[in-house]
Amino acid sequence: MPRKLIAAAIAAAVFGAIAFWCLTIPQTVPASALGAHTPDLVNGKTMFAIGGCASCHAVPKQEDRTKLGGGLGLKSPFGTFYVPNISPDPKDGIGNWTELQFATALMKGTSPSGEHYYPAFPYSSYQRMEISDVRDLFAYIKTLPPVSGAVRDHDLPFPFNIRRTLGGWKMLFLYGAPYKPDPAQSAQWNRGNYLVNGPGHCAECHSPRNMLGGIFTGMRFTGGPAPDGEGNVPNITQFRLKDWSASDIAEFLDSGMTPDGDSAGGSMVDVVRNTSQLSKEDRTAMAVYIKSLPAVEGRAAKKKD
Repeated sequence: MPRKLIAAAIAAAVFGAIAFWCLTIPQTVPASALGAHTPDLVNGKTMFAIGGCASCHAVPKQEDRTKLGGGLGLKSPFGTFYVPNISPDPKDGIGNWTELQFATALMKGTSPSGEHYYPAFPYSSYQRMEISDVRDLFAYIKTLPPVSGAVRDHDLPFPFNIRRTLGGWKMLFLYGAPYKPDPAQSAQWNRGNYLVNGPGHCAECHSPRNMLGGIFTGMRFTGGPAPDGEGNVPNITQFRLKDWSASDIAEFLDSGMTPDGDSAGGSMVDVVRNTSQLSKEDRTAMAVYIKSLPAVEGRAAKKKD
């Protein structure tokens, strides 16, 4: 009997390992998703700004935000992630990437070599982007200066340094559903929804996360601890912004000034630096959408009581 139990346990372990391996295979964007397309560099620049690409990928401590050599260290509860070089450099950046590989990275979190990217790269939001916007972004980045120099590996303890386990994370938190406009809402509201939840990835910082690093369902935009562990990111639902008008929010996205005369601080300074480059129409659309977020108290507020 013990031998049969041991054999059954071994068989179950082997079956489980094979199942895990199959279920965690990195996904890719199919080539059929890329039809004929003429790149729009103006739109690509807009996606670059709202996507916050320079905020993470620009070489630290230099003013030229088009030099995307990476190197910034992002601290987290799981270790420190070092942002890669995404300049057009063919050796150290993405100069040799194809359009399909770029789309796969943004929308599936899979590298050209077929490995999972860590969700410090906010592909759980970028998955909602229109494929045409992703392609325009790629075309725009290819116009920027190449920067040589490889970035060091992430500093992550076991088991977070095992990339294959991210396949399980993606099964839980990467839905793969494209953005769908709400026909009951205005075109302006839908544009704001798309920018905030897609390329703008606002919920990635303005939402609390569970022990696996996934955003709590139903608590998007309610604030929580800053990803780097320093301070808190505010609630931007009507629980916190009930006294702000849509015009107030649009002005904040442009100048960083609050209705009471205060100004943006911390990492939001860099965010405003990005959103200020958007058109007035896009900032207003984002403001209209944010103003529509229902009031939700959030975990951080409850914790103070």
